[in-house]
Amino acid sequence: MESTRIKICGLTNSEDAVAAVAAGADAVGVVFAPSPRQVSIEQAADVLENVPPFVLRVGVFSDASIEEITAAVAVCKLDAVQLCGSESPAFCDSVPSATFKVLHVGTDFGFQSAEPYRDHADALLLDTFVTDKTGGTSQTFDWQTIGDIPGWAPLFVAGGLTPDNVGECIAALRPFAVDVSSGVEASPGVKDHARMAAFCAAVRAADAEAQA
Repeated sequence: MESTRIKICGLTNSEDAVAAVAAGADAVGVVFAPSPRQVSIEQAADVLENVPPFVLRVGVFSDASIEEITAAVAVCKLDAVQLCGSESPAFCDSVPSATFKVLHVGTDFGFQSAEPYRDHADALLLDTFVTDKTGGTSQTFDWQTIGDIPGWAPLFVAGGLTPDNVGECIAALRPFAVDVSSGVEASPGVKDHARMAAFCAAVRAADAEAQA
């Protein structure tokens, strides 16, 4: 079993981004969609300025124009774009970077909703369905009832993850990556460096237990 990748999202300042990398993040995310953690393209470039090239840079959008996404990719040197809205498979194809398509998990969720994105999205990301929210829900979904995971794209899991529950999530789903934001914050948009370190340590502990 490969190590579970770690994405720390919702970064709003360079200090937190550097601390996320030091804690063990494989990917860092900045949010361009409406959110308490929303940043401008210029702010995002500052946040990511000192992130080393071996760490994936991800920009989060929700039904943004391709022009806005293209500008952010160019200015911020984004490696991937996370699409949280109603973006079509054809829209994914137009993005000038890798694309992560978010699927919102509600009571009637099924992976058939992912099938149109086969060959159009580079990864799938599960987040909790909450009315009028496209991300940053801070709520978990039932990891035991989502059905068979398709094998045609890496799976990221988000939604209410914390240092205390991420091990349970990994044991249940064995995802390619876990994605945390509010679960390692001191306040919205401000990371708690100790909690980021604890989250990464909990992921590594879960990996070790899975391999034992």
